[in-house]
Amino acid sequence: MATFFPGVSHTFSEYLLVPGYSSSECIPANVDLKAPLVKFRRGEEPAITLNTPMVSAIMQAVSGPRLAIALAQEGGMSFIYGSQTAEDEARMIREVKSYKAGVVVSDSNLTPDMTLAEVMRLKEQTHHSAMPVTENGAPHGKLLGIVTSRDYRPSRDPQDKLVREFMTPVEKVIVAPATVNLSEANDIIWENKLNQLPIVEEDGSLVGLVFRKDYDSHKSNPNELLDASKRYVVGAGINTRDYAERVPLLVEAGADALCIDSSEGYSEWQARTLAWIRENYGDSVKVGAGNVVDAEGFRFLADAGADFVKVGIGGGSICITREQKGIGRGQASALIDVCEARDQYFEETGVYVPVCSDGGIVYDYHMTLALAMGADFLMLGRYFARFDESPSERVTVNGSYMKEYWGEGSARARNWARYDLGGDKKLSFVEGVDSYVPYAGPLRDGVQSSLLKIRSTMCNCGALTLDELKEKARLTLVSATSLVEGGAHDVVLKETNQQVLFNN
Repeated sequence: MATFFPGVSHTFSEYLLVPGYSSSECIPANVDLKAPLVKFRRGEEPAITLNTPMVSAIMQAVSGPRLAIALAQEGGMSFIYGSQTAEDEARMIREVKSYKAGVVVSDSNLTPDMTLAEVMRLKEQTHHSAMPVTENGAPHGKLLGIVTSRDYRPSRDPQDKLVREFMTPVEKVIVAPATVNLSEANDIIWENKLNQLPIVEEDGSLVGLVFRKDYDSHKSNPNELLDASKRYVVGAGINTRDYAERVPLLVEAGADALCIDSSEGYSEWQARTLAWIRENYGDSVKVGAGNVVDAEGFRFLADAGADFVKVGIGGGSICITREQKGIGRGQASALIDVCEARDQYFEETGVYVPVCSDGGIVYDYHMTLALAMGADFLMLGRYFARFDESPSERVTVNGSYMKEYWGEGSARARNWARYDLGGDKKLSFVEGVDSYVPYAGPLRDGVQSSLLKIRSTMCNCGALTLDELKEKARLTLVSATSLVEGGAHDVVLKETNQQVLFNN
């Protein structure tokens, strides 16, 4: 007979935090959001500690090199998506690890034979007014010139005019060698009254651009997440099929941690993958596993050697696993259960295996709830897909800016390797959708706004660290009526002239 889990399966929206005593020390500026990424023994420090408890989801529409760099600058970490060739994934890892602080690798590169119409379309997509011209349009191709808004007149120049006819040729562009440091680059910018400065190798190939507008933001990134060599920390997604070929390439490229990307982690396939990594690399390669939704799944992966365990099945905004297969669990209930198992495991073994909450985050306050329920850090997909730095296109839908967002279980991703079914058989159905999310601007602005809310709420609970939040947080279930009460009600909203009523 089937086993029935006791109680109701709850989501984050069914909970609120009850305020606790807050001392005069409890102000957002004093809150420390550091969190362990990987397991550690009692009395020791983890090999990797996040300065911000956020990692980006292992998704094509989310975790590319640009977002990985931007998130590391804010103290978090990205896991580059694994639904691509191992060579391409390793190349993305190297791009992040070789990034020079303050030097932007352009994603708005032109070729000499492109037309003004194509330039204008690219500018509309990326909002970049300065576009390098390279031999083949590659980010690191030989620099031939640069196009800025001062080089053309879109209302008067013919749309079929070629870039080579109106670009500023490299001979007339002030450039700096790849050996220049950021301080020297900024001096060149200010002395020559430039808006951007191309950085080039000895052979003329483009390294990237330093922008005048970025000067202030690059002066200080107090929370940036760096490795021992002062390079940005970055992770990589793997699967349970080609790990013997993929893992060595990712490790060689410099990946700081790996994570098995799977729709369900309580499986022999994940145990085999972890065993192979431990046999070949020992504990030097850090690897997370998942996803699970209960204590049994957590203990299975912890015993198998996972450095962290991801929690959540079917709670993602583009995930339809529950709809398709009837499998999963409310994210809040799953997280509370697994975090209790983690604490018990720590008491028994002296080994702390961090828990990552993956999915179910809709509002910023859900992040604080997840951390209060015991999550060490959060994996976010939809949240990061909205920002400029995500790999997806920005489009206009019904007059509003949107970003494309699709699930790894969707037909578009074709990421069948994440399904641990054995053999080479591909799934005949999808578990994710192809969608849009509202465009939200630069990652830095969005993340800092969310973190301020988290810090502020922690102060309301009397907590200055995430450990204190777990200990002091008081949670209460709320009714459907209470949820309505928590938003605007019994008023007419000015911006929409819409009346919002609350029928008590």
